[in-house]
Amino acid sequence: MKSWRNFFWVGSMLLVTSCSQHPVFKQYDPVFQPGDQQEWAAKNRNDQDWKKKIALTDGRVFWSRTKIDILEAPESLHPYGIRLHVYGEYEVFWDGVFIGKNGNPGQEAMLAPEGKMWATFIIPTHLTEKGEHLLAIRSSLHYFPDHVGIFGLEIDYYDDILTDRLIETSYMHIFAGAFLIASFYFLFLFLSDKKEYPMLVFSISCFLFFILILTEFIKAYVPIHYSLHHIRLQVIGILMFGISFLIPFYFSMQFPYPKRKLCLIIYAGILLLIFLIKYDFFDFTARIMALSMCVFSFGIVVFGAYKRIRGARLVLLTLLLCVLINFVTSFDKSLYAGFGLILLSMLYLLSLRIKEQRLAYENSLVQSTRLRLELLKKNIQPHFLMNTLTSLIDWVEESPKKGVLFIEALAKEFDLFNQIENQTLIPVSQEIALCRTHLEIMEYRKEINYSWEEEGIDPEQKIPPGILHTLLENGITHSLPLEGNNIKFKLIFESNAHYKCYKFLTFSRGVRQTTSNREEGTGIKYIKARLNESYHSKWDFTSEATAYGWKNNIKIYC
Repeated sequence: MKSWRNFFWVGSMLLVTSCSQHPVFKQYDPVFQPGDQQEWAAKNRNDQDWKKKIALTDGRVFWSRTKIDILEAPESLHPYGIRLHVYGEYEVFWDGVFIGKNGNPGQEAMLAPEGKMWATFIIPTHLTEKGEHLLAIRSSLHYFPDHVGIFGLEIDYYDDILTDRLIETSYMHIFAGAFLIASFYFLFLFLSDKKEYPMLVFSISCFLFFILILTEFIKAYVPIHYSLHHIRLQVIGILMFGISFLIPFYFSMQFPYPKRKLCLIIYAGILLLIFLIKYDFFDFTARIMALSMCVFSFGIVVFGAYKRIRGARLVLLTLLLCVLINFVTSFDKSLYAGFGLILLSMLYLLSLRIKEQRLAYENSLVQSTRLRLELLKKNIQPHFLMNTLTSLIDWVEESPKKGVLFIEALAKEFDLFNQIENQTLIPVSQEIALCRTHLEIMEYRKEINYSWEEEGIDPEQKIPPGILHTLLENGITHSLPLEGNNIKFKLIFESNAHYKCYKFLTFSRGVRQTTSNREEGTGIKYIKARLNESYHSKWDFTSEATAYGWKNNIKIYC
């Protein structure tokens, strides 16, 4: 519930900050006329024959006239300003009075690009009384002659127009910075454990969202000429494509569903189709990709909630909140608020995953420690010590020299065992030394000839301590000697690009215990706990009887 309250608070803040102020003007549809006559700037000029749409094929000059009603007169010494979002280079007239220019209309082919896509002009106070006014724009479109129109018009107090956009941009950059930090943080976490692909997907999503915010709001402080505006829109389209795919892909990793790969391929094809078919309709493409992302993500999360996967219900509520934001705010604002909430929900899922992994690792350590202590008890239990001491007494009485060798072998095994017992991974050469020493002791105790062979061993490879020793001890305990009173053990190492494999073979006459009982023993549990501690789920262990004795396979996947 605490996490949900945090999400609700963030969503509420985004809704509050996205609410627009009460407008001070009313705008009518603009009309256009090709040509260049200065008297077209006059407020009372008859424009009944002007057209609502015109088609141009070159960079010639044309005019637009827009009627505007001022609903509230400005305060004294606090003039109004107008912010325009218009393609082209142009001059601006208010009620027939020239108030500013943006570039060099009609001279674009001869001069270098000048001006910017979003321009702000101050309106003289005596021309902003309450009532009807006229905005006339003399323009030329050398680079995009088919983009005739006024795509954005805002009238407010001039100081507010300048400062509000910068304040909004600064807040959004702080917002973006948080996701940049999260991106680097989870990238470093992934690099420390390269099997955690959800962390990588989340890191890339956060970074793309950071670049998206930067690309959108860079217009507030970097002048962008209209000829370069399409490049910015193309970058936004590519970023939208990436985010729209990665978010459902992330949810599919957290909430697995049937035929996941096929569904993701189909979804990627749909996004690519939307991106390519409506490539030049940037706003439309962005809306459809965002809608596709929401629908596909919603389906995945609903399936996760149906399967009662942890975290699915909270993510579902977050998606519903994003839908609500989309209905009560404009697309641009709901897009960033919605993406932000969705990324927060992704972070919540990732935190649950990290918590589960930490608990699993701690449980694995506890289990491994318990089994390690049980294995240590097994090696120093009274039964083992009594049998060993009895054998030692016999060898000292019969052959003092061999008795000394027996004592040295016993001391060496305990010394090796104490060296490796608290380590997670040890060189396989050290484990083999422990096994050879143990065979020396058991030869004295059981008076059976034990032999050890190796094939393809890489002494630099590392394995969990005691697992080969445990297999060796099981082989000694449960095997009967061959004719000639001998038992042979062979360790084979194989590796390729996909896995490493240790084959531990016991050559003997038979076994004294069934397979099912052996699998329930402390030794087998210890081996599995050690493998799980070091390799998580990327391992496989099999143990089975063969015609020549017994075979154990330990396969570690890369």
